[in-house]
Amino acid sequence: MNREHRIEQSAAAAFDSIEAGDGNEASAFAVEPDVEGGRTRLAAGQDPIKRQQILEGAQNVFLRMGFDAASMNDITREAGVSKGTIYVYFNSKEDLFVSLCEHYRMTTFSKLVDKIDQGFSTREELADFGVTLVTLITSTTAIRAQRIILGVSERKPELSARFYERGPKRSHLIMADYLSKMIQSGELEPFDPLEKAYQLSDLFLSGLYRPRLFGVLSEPPSRQTIVKNVESALDFFFRAYGKRSLDVSK
Repeated sequence: MNREHRIEQSAAAAFDSIEAGDGNEASAFAVEPDVEGGRTRLAAGQDPIKRQQILEGAQNVFLRMGFDAASMNDITREAGVSKGTIYVYFNSKEDLFVSLCEHYRMTTFSKLVDKIDQGFSTREELADFGVTLVTLITSTTAIRAQRIILGVSERKPELSARFYERGPKRSHLIMADYLSKMIQSGELEPFDPLEKAYQLSDLFLSGLYRPRLFGVLSEPPSRQTIVKNVESALDFFFRAYGKRSLDVSK
């Protein structure tokens, strides 16, 4: 019996165990890794291509049916895998959903997270951050992700909260730190930096985000439109909160 067949049999048995409710899911999926020709083969549940295939299938199903109506059977059919295989990678629909949210955060928002971690100290860097933020938030992948997450937020608020804590909230904290430094340097009037960070973020996205989220804008805005939006937001912000002597020009 080859390894692939053994894995499928083990997974199928585990699925039957889950259906029977005997609580032995974790131990049922344990398969020892093979070593062939001095090279270790991937253990069950460690193939990134197969995992991506399942995530893409789940994304399509969640978008089409919503989280509550979707079943693992629907996802297996969409992904083109067996029940045994899907349970090797994910213990439940909830586990799969959490992994999909994390996948979105790591792939879609990785560039934004890099900029957040780097921080910014000038208006130009803040503008660059704003353009990156709007570009990603209004992208097709991000809009799909947010629709899925919003669809489940009422029944499972902890899932959407986890997504928010690891993504949008970080950007607001970094922006607040930047604004705080500008207050200390005398470039901005004193205010609550975190409160104004939320306001500035909304200004960046103004007129673009909600129309995209609700399908009024079927395609992402052009870079030219985004840059214009961000620069307009910064002009407005600095005129409202900058010292009178501050030059708001680029």
